[in-house]
Amino acid sequence: MSVRRLAQVQPASFAFSPASLKRAREVMGHFPAGRQQSAVIQILWLVQKQEGWVSEPAIRATAELLGMPVIRVLEIATFYTMFMLEPVGSVALIQVCGTTPCQTRGSEGLLAVCRRKFGPSNHRSKDGKFYWQEVECMGACANAPMAAINDYYYEDLTPESFEKLLDDFAAGKKPKPGSAIGRQGSAPEGGATTLTDARLFDGSLAKKIRIPNLPEKPSKTKAPA
Repeated sequence: MSVRRLAQVQPASFAFSPASLKRAREVMGHFPAGRQQSAVIQILWLVQKQEGWVSEPAIRATAELLGMPVIRVLEIATFYTMFMLEPVGSVALIQVCGTTPCQTRGSEGLLAVCRRKFGPSNHRSKDGKFYWQEVECMGACANAPMAAINDYYYEDLTPESFEKLLDDFAAGKKPKPGSAIGRQGSAPEGGATTLTDARLFDGSLAKKIRIPNLPEKPSKTKAPA
């Protein structure tokens, strides 16, 4: 497991926005009295959605809101890799999957694009707009290689389509997430190759099938008076 530490440069303070605080209290209300500390992961996620990352003052503010020791919140923030512990790009946080399925389908090319455009991993680009890192499996193996950009998955990428995607973000566009080749979900490339008969799904074929040696359904008889 990698060592995760807080950024050396920290903001002077943190405050929940009115919207974040309202949502935080709603989340806390989902738990029984005395169990509000169970909302800590959700509260830290609200912090990250508000600021883009989780700072040390935000950890203290979360601990105060939930009435729990700061060290407990720090343990959680540093354990879960979904929490960013330093400022990320103002335009995009890019997470490229480098696990075996993606690696065998060309993720090395995607990583090379990021290094060339933005520099070393786990750092912001010089213009401060992008932050990228290599991550472990993100559960989209059938659509490898892929990358998560901000809140969405972009799949079936090539170095060329990935670079265009990043250029679109840099230009202020909002590229549509999903497969770069128009694949539907995780369906086979080019469309389905099995179970293509529509009668399998409208019930018309099933009505014609008779299971052999199935005893006849007994007829209903009126009970004697």
